[in-house]
Amino acid sequence: MRKKRIHLILIVLGILLGLVISAVMILLDLGPQYYQTLSWILTVAFLLWLGNKFIVRRLDKSFPWLQYGNQRFILQLLATILYSLLVINFTYFSIKYLFTDDPPTVAQYLVMNVYGIFIIMPVVSIYFGTHFLRSWRKSEIESAAYHRESMRSQLEALKNHLDPHFLFNNLNILSSLIDRDIELSKSYLEKFAEVYRVIIQSNVTEPIPLAKELDFVEAYMYLINIRFEEMIKLEINVEPKLRNRVLPPLTLQMLVENAIKHNVIKENEPLYLKIESNGEDYLDVKNTLRPRPTSSKGSGTGLQNIRDRYGYFTDMEVKKVVTESEFIVKVPIIELEEL
Repeated sequence: MRKKRIHLILIVLGILLGLVISAVMILLDLGPQYYQTLSWILTVAFLLWLGNKFIVRRLDKSFPWLQYGNQRFILQLLATILYSLLVINFTYFSIKYLFTDDPPTVAQYLVMNVYGIFIIMPVVSIYFGTHFLRSWRKSEIESAAYHRESMRSQLEALKNHLDPHFLFNNLNILSSLIDRDIELSKSYLEKFAEVYRVIIQSNVTEPIPLAKELDFVEAYMYLINIRFEEMIKLEINVEPKLRNRVLPPLTLQMLVENAIKHNVIKENEPLYLKIESNGEDYLDVKNTLRPRPTSSKGSGTGLQNIRDRYGYFTDMEVKKVVTESEFIVKVPIIELEEL
């Protein structure tokens, strides 16, 4: 609606400008050549506006800026230049034959094209540049919105993945605890509620402080250890000064969950997990490497999910290191000033 209104205003202003120019020419009693020149200029301006609008619409459908940035730039520039020169030459030729007795000469064509290039083409270039910047900005906004929606979908998928299995397992454990140990069941229920509150409140567009993420992992491990009867050992060794940094929500929990899922856990062979700071910018999340015999190597989608979500906040890389005895993931910890 707004675009239609702008177009209508431009058309009305063009008509008024034409009437004013015509009135001035009549008052000054100018010759017919001035009317011919005015007619040619107005015709060219109208056809350039109409044709470039058509070119833009066609290219928007076939070569959108978001997918074909460089190709679109070149195609639209070439199409605009070629169309403009065609319009200038055709209209000049038509007016000369319709309103004069002298056919256009080669010299006149050369002069007319020079005028077209130095007068009309800059106007077309301004239009093209303005449209290019507007379209590029729109594409950037759409790309950012798509990226946000993709990250939100991934986080929701992560929540949905965690909810069904984890929910039913913990409800079963809670049910058995109520009959055996009332105090322990109360403590278990508190940690259970804390874990789910963090999951529900997680927002992909907002990083979480490292201190809160570590508290969440400890609450999560409290539930896990009751289930596995202390067969999983977690050690956290992070410098206090780094705990005010941030990272994407559920990052450490996902890495801990993957370690539990893909490794053998026995009473005489506990799974060792360690989260420790590695310099100023990274955390190392380590686990002993004892892959389940029936477990595949995995598709790597969990780690890729973490990398994608980090890409929303920083250019720092999520790294993976595998040794004979350890699986290590190095995740960046981000300063708020960097966001």
